Amino acid sequence: MHIVSGWQIALGIIAVLVVVAVATAIISPRIFVRAPFRVLLALLYRRRVVGLENFPREGGAVVVSNHVSWIDGILILWMLPRNVRFLVDGENFGSGFRRYQADAFDTILMKNNPKSIGRALKTAREGLIAGDVIGLFPEGTISRNGQLQAFKPGLRNIVKGTDAVIVPMWLDGMWGSIFSYSGGKLFFKWPKQWRRQLTLYIGKPLATSTPLERVRSEVAALGAAATIEHRSNFPVLASRVIRVWRTRGRGMQAADSMGQEIGGRELLTRVLALRRVLRREVLQEDEEYVGVLLPPSVGGVVVNVALTMDRRVSANLNYTVSSDVLNHCIDDVKIKHVLTSERFISKMNFDLDAEVVELESLRDKVTSMDKAIAFIQANLIPAKMLDWILGLNRVDGDDLLTVIFTSGSTGMPKGVLLSNANISHNVDAIERAVHLDSHDTVLGVLPFFHSFGYSVTLWAAMTLGPRGVYHFNPLDAKQVGKLAEKYKATVLLGTPTFLRGYMRRVKPEQFQTLDVVVVGAEKMPTDLFESFEQKFGSRPVEGYGTTELSPLVSVNIPPSRSQAVWQIDRLEGSVGRPLPGVAARVVEPDTNHELGVGEDGMLLITGPNVMRGYANLPEKTKDSLHDGWYVTGDIAHIDSEGFIHITGRLSRFSKIGGEMVPHVRIE
Repeated sequence: MHIVSGWQIALGIIAVLVVVAVATAIISPRIFVRAPFRVLLALLYRRRVVGLENFPREGGAVVVSNHVSWIDGILILWMLPRNVRFLVDGENFGSGFRRYQADAFDTILMKNNPKSIGRALKTAREGLIAGDVIGLFPEGTISRNGQLQAFKPGLRNIVKGTDAVIVPMWLDGMWGSIFSYSGGKLFFKWPKQWRRQLTLYIGKPLATSTPLERVRSEVAALGAAATIEHRSNFPVLASRVIRVWRTRGRGMQAADSMGQEIGGRELLTRVLALRRVLRREVLQEDEEYVGVLLPPSVGGVVVNVALTMDRRVSANLNYTVSSDVLNHCIDDVKIKHVLTSERFISKMNFDLDAEVVELESLRDKVTSMDKAIAFIQANLIPAKMLDWILGLNRVDGDDLLTVIFTSGSTGMPKGVLLSNANISHNVDAIERAVHLDSHDTVLGVLPFFHSFGYSVTLWAAMTLGPRGVYHFNPLDAKQVGKLAEKYKATVLLGTPTFLRGYMRRVKPEQFQTLDVVVVGAEKMPTDLFESFEQKFGSRPVEGYGTTELSPLVSVNIPPSRSQAVWQIDRLEGSVGRPLPGVAARVVEPDTNHELGVGEDGMLLITGPNVMRGYANLPEKTKDSLHDGWYVTGDIAHIDSEGFIHITGRLSRFSKIGGEMVPHVRIE
């Protein structure tokens, strides 16, 4: 009697498994390939599908999605209940196992020549007629910054003559992975998260007759909805600034035209010391809104960040208006204290309905204990522990960060309530589009009571790694030129009016390090692009935004910062494409019907940058926000590439945005 040993049983089991695997690989390649991928993807990612009821259970359909990572197709296959035959670049599936993988899912391969393209489109159309699901990334390439690019016309050729439906989708969560271009690299970087949460948003099916640009609009709207839902993922700005300033160390982090220069850790120490003194000597425990009356300066940075560290809502007040207007703003949000400096307020003639606190008066109240504790917090305590001590770990994305008042051109200013997520989204969008880092120096000439000054030259400059250099008067071209030359400024925000002044009074060598020049608020004259570039070597780009949108909506990517390969990301005459997470729509003002390419109408914007509302003005808030879309009041059209063109303004809407030209001088 032969006794079978344990190892013989094991070998037999292995042999059976091998036979089964080989048979499966031959008979059902799809099961053989898909099974291990399901296990691997489940280990690496967490999945969630929103709107699965919109996905057709049978019949031909074209899946149309955004494209930010190298494995988007595999992920969508994993998340959907039906097989998807993706139309992909055949150069990536030449032979061997890669070709076997493609064949396993009936993938349609398309090489870059007319015959192959025509054959692939015909195969896709035949698949739709047979009831297959065809997958398409109509941008034609992976997005380099998360922006939704223009859609290629291949979709029209695929659905022509079929009764299939088009299903818009948005895959959220892959930006920042090693398979995306975050950080300007694909693959060669360390993963930032383990088991990323991925969410696939599925929109309602569209008819095959739907214009290509309308399909793109629906995909963009899904992307905005996804970003709004995940707005809590944006960093807490006060927490982020701690880490950035510590990294800067003793190196200069901020400077101004009044002679102040300060390093990162010293700046953090000063902020934490001021926070302690304000809590003890000035502010009440339940005091939410705090007024700030300071020009863009090191002091202005310190005060704003100190208030944010203490989880207060800063209200930077417009020092170019009258006392009556300021007192309206003060009363609107019940400001009890206004923080300023004697050097600044002495040049003014304000009579304010709040207690004015001059920062110089607090110097003697800073004790040795305050200085010691602030130094320890800024330099020795781990950042996560400091977050806990300051309560920053309890900050929610919807918590208010600031109130910025509109210019009030047709009445008293309105207080625009902006949250941490609103401003943090803008900072994230700037990082993706303009790629600010520790090698940059931002020239801050816009006041902090203006939303661009607050979001970009304050928070983006202080949290993305650049240095910030500040001056209180953007029209003072002579001083602006000196600061740019001294600190080797690389980034400048302004208006065409400012640029014309710089053209006349700034020497070419003073602006020779400028790399990014972004203009807004006025239409950029065509001749100014050329003349500015000829004199200073940097070509300006236009952007667009409003106070109610935190403020950034769109921007043309500066030539030196562009990573585009197969798609354009700058179109002069436009204000750029919407930034990542933002969607734009043009509608007929009276009917709200969405208009087509090139048709002028009312510009609507949605995304995580949309304000919380107007302070104490629920009716005006309701009039301005429709189902999450902000009614800008601007007349515009969107072209076939997705670029926004501002062409006018509806007369019944007041001008949006704060005063950009402060006429105040401090000697």
